[in-house]
Amino acid sequence: MTSTIAPRVRTLVLLLLAATGLLLAGAGPVSAHAALTGSDPRQGAVVDKAPQQVSLTFSEKVALADDSLRVLDPKGKRVDRGDPAGTGGTTYSVKLHSGLPDGTYTVTYQVVSEDSHPVAGAYTFSIGAPSKTSVSVDDQAAGGGVVGVLYGFGRYVSYAGFIVLVGGAAFVLGCWRGGTAVRSMQRLVVSGWLALTAATLGLLLVRGSYTGSGKVGDIFDLDLLGQVLQTKTGAALVSRLLLLAAAALFIAVLFGAYDKRDDEEKRDLTFGLAIGGTVVAAGLAASWAMSEHASTGLQAGLAMPVDVLHLLAVAGWLGGLTALLVALYRAPVEMPVDGAAVRRFSRLAFGSVLTLVVTGVYQSWRQLGSWSAFTGTRYGQLLLVKIGLVVLLVGIAWISRRWTARLAESGAAVSAKVAEEGGNEGDADADVEKERVTSGAVASVATAESGTADAGAGSERAAQLARQRAAVDTARRKRERDADPNRFGLRRSVLAEAGVAVVLLAVTTMLTSTEPGRTEEQAAAASSSATTEANAAGALTLDMSFDTGGEDGKGVVRIDLDPARSGANEMHVYVLRPNGRAFDIPEVKVAFTLEAQDIGPLPVVPDHISTGHWSASGVQIPMAGDWKIAVTVRTSDIDQATVSKNAQIG
Repeated sequence: MTSTIAPRVRTLVLLLLAATGLLLAGAGPVSAHAALTGSDPRQGAVVDKAPQQVSLTFSEKVALADDSLRVLDPKGKRVDRGDPAGTGGTTYSVKLHSGLPDGTYTVTYQVVSEDSHPVAGAYTFSIGAPSKTSVSVDDQAAGGGVVGVLYGFGRYVSYAGFIVLVGGAAFVLGCWRGGTAVRSMQRLVVSGWLALTAATLGLLLVRGSYTGSGKVGDIFDLDLLGQVLQTKTGAALVSRLLLLAAAALFIAVLFGAYDKRDDEEKRDLTFGLAIGGTVVAAGLAASWAMSEHASTGLQAGLAMPVDVLHLLAVAGWLGGLTALLVALYRAPVEMPVDGAAVRRFSRLAFGSVLTLVVTGVYQSWRQLGSWSAFTGTRYGQLLLVKIGLVVLLVGIAWISRRWTARLAESGAAVSAKVAEEGGNEGDADADVEKERVTSGAVASVATAESGTADAGAGSERAAQLARQRAAVDTARRKRERDADPNRFGLRRSVLAEAGVAVVLLAVTTMLTSTEPGRTEEQAAAASSSATTEANAAGALTLDMSFDTGGEDGKGVVRIDLDPARSGANEMHVYVLRPNGRAFDIPEVKVAFTLEAQDIGPLPVVPDHISTGHWSASGVQIPMAGDWKIAVTVRTSDIDQATVSKNAQIG
């Protein structure tokens, strides 16, 4: 039976790791946690004279570098003075050179949000009149490419290492202290420590390139590393390394000196290890809480300790589950994990799940802010997936608890049977010993007669037979242990739990790299407010979603009409991906129809200005009324769609 299970375990683990890799690979660049909510000049604006500075407003505070905000002329030459600075709150500005000529200018920004995630983007405005520009805004992204994949993988490994290290140590110390002498348990906990340490060092090296140029060659740039060490994230990673040094001492005592102490000394040492281990584990969890989601936004002072509890509960449940799985499959026959240890872990897991539910509800409320964010934002959708996986995991855990109870009952029955059969086995062993002594005497006489030449060979043969007998006896006991249907059932259910846990960890890692729903909705509300203000000032902005049905055929087309009155108007057309990034398509056409007066359609073919930006000047609207504005977008030779909206003009 064991030979059948082991290949299944290896195959399942490989499949789960492959699925996890696909999840991480499909995540793409991380979503920004600070969104651009306003700018001056605003996107697509045409101003009469050159402004003295460009200002950007974000949804939260951001960290700036010397070239975080750049303004480029139509030829791609920088026209800003550098050294951007905050002007109060979440608004930041950069001064411009004087005497700028007419044309279309591109504003690019690359900053780091307060919760450590890079934010990048670009938009255009014009002085005097729009013009063609050589600057592309389609590739303005942060946290992508090879460096982004490396950073995402490092984050996943660091979470996994933390869970295995803390959960495995908690399982050994709190549930199965006999595991301190089991080699497979030692390897598991040490592997968690090595994974977390290596991932932390890797994140320190990659961080500078991840939030900056995104180039692989900059990973080993010592200047960038020095800059990272001065940031909040860098300080958190360094503190994590220092705590890992303390964790190494904890591991050395747990799997070294602990087994050599007597029972009274073990009790005192257990108490000390429990206190010290809890402090180190909480410190490691705090290194995430103080630098990511929990450290910014609503109720940060309460959110950080809640986040620490959440991470410790995850480690206690999933890390302990991993340790139990290793104990069930890899523990030696002489030291099998017993039903009492499994019951103790069951209680630990139950407490961890309760903690997860309470802290998870608070975190969901804090990060979402509304019920609509569950389905209307990427964060909410991922959270729904996570909730579903947790429910599935709890269901499998309930099955495991049933197998645990049966295993405990069968273990008690087996112990009674062994005690009953002990006397019979003792008598049989006495007979065997008597026969061995008699045979030994006869053999001694024969040996004495044949001389001492064969004495060494006989001794070696006896030792070989003893080893063979011990191996056969161990194999027999292993078969008897594995033949227990309750242990086999517990193995399968715990293995299923571990499989779901791997996918759950991948989804959780993606959640930590996704813009919270509350922030996304606030940014959308701010953008809508800005549009409303622009409309009140005489300009008209319309957003229309389209889907041509082909590859890369979904997006949003935005129409800006200024001053949106009868007579000549300035029109700008922007084509955006669903994530808000500008991109080019082969053709855009606009038509105006006033159905009440049977006027139109009046076609307008705007000129391409820059990536995702078209413009037309002198667009004539003959009279005021409720005009139907239809936009035809063509994304390939055969894929096109027409969308329309009605708007009051004049």
